Amino acid sequence: MKITLLAGGVGGAKAAEGLANSRFAEHTKIIGNVADDDEFHGLWVSPDIDTLIYSLGDQIDRQQGWGRKNESYQVLGELRAFGQETWMTLGDLDLATHIFRTHLRRLGVSASEITQRLAMRHGVSMPILLPTDDVVQTRVNTPKGWLSFQEFFVREHCQLDVLDIEYHGVEKATPTPSALEQIVHSDVIVIAPSNPIVSIGAILAVPGIQQAIEASSAYVIGISPLIGGKTVKGPADKMLESAGKSIDSKGIYDCYTSFIDALVIDESDKHDAAWLESQGIKVLVTPTLMATTEDKTRLLTETVEFALLQQKQRAA
Repeated sequence: MKITLLAGGVGGAKAAEGLANSRFAEHTKIIGNVADDDEFHGLWVSPDIDTLIYSLGDQIDRQQGWGRKNESYQVLGELRAFGQETWMTLGDLDLATHIFRTHLRRLGVSASEITQRLAMRHGVSMPILLPTDDVVQTRVNTPKGWLSFQEFFVREHCQLDVLDIEYHGVEKATPTPSALEQIVHSDVIVIAPSNPIVSIGAILAVPGIQQAIEASSAYVIGISPLIGGKTVKGPADKMLESAGKSIDSKGIYDCYTSFIDALVIDESDKHDAAWLESQGIKVLVTPTLMATTEDKTRLLTETVEFALLQQKQRAA
């Protein structure tokens, strides 16, 4: 059995933890989002990939949902004293990761290889694949002009209206062979409850990735990031609106309509189930808030088991 998780942001990391603690762990590989990457203080930072690694390695700051636990911020304080912009909060332990990544990048080591080395450092056994080793960066058009995703998300606290979104550099990006191979041979592809526009959307935008999913015989099941028609965390609502999608389960479905077989929605959104099923997909209604390890494990176990059952029934 081969299971693929498409993951970005905190929702993606929580889903990854759920699979890592389930009976499906040894069958799973993750494809993570790299389009949030950016340079700070001369260092290359890969927030979503690091959040995956820190979460799976039990090094994440659980209260924040990102960054290292037991952090200190002496370097950032010193940079602030020098008059540097420090709105991107990078702790001292976290900076070691970025220094190591940047050093290897300058030596010509691929982003995929760097990710493997960082995962090994933190004892992460679940493989983390990248959709591309090329630089792709999400940009958000706002009333203040075009901003990097981190400027919009961290510096502006997602407060600005979203006029447009682009994935800069994606048209020249090449998918990694490992990601394509994983998709082609997958039995089940799980789309994490991540932002469908800037987390999952950025993965799908890499040439060849969405096409591989559409051509795959895998059963594709998504987990909605909305609960009661609202985002748990992050700007998914603004992003959906900017893309002309409704801020509900129907909007999530619209993002994946060309390849999705089933959608997992929260009990508070069960009124959307009939409409979704009328579109020809299956629906699993279950609590989707992942507050504890048990929540994550239960949700992801239910998701994969539902996909396998539907796949078996379809084959029969």
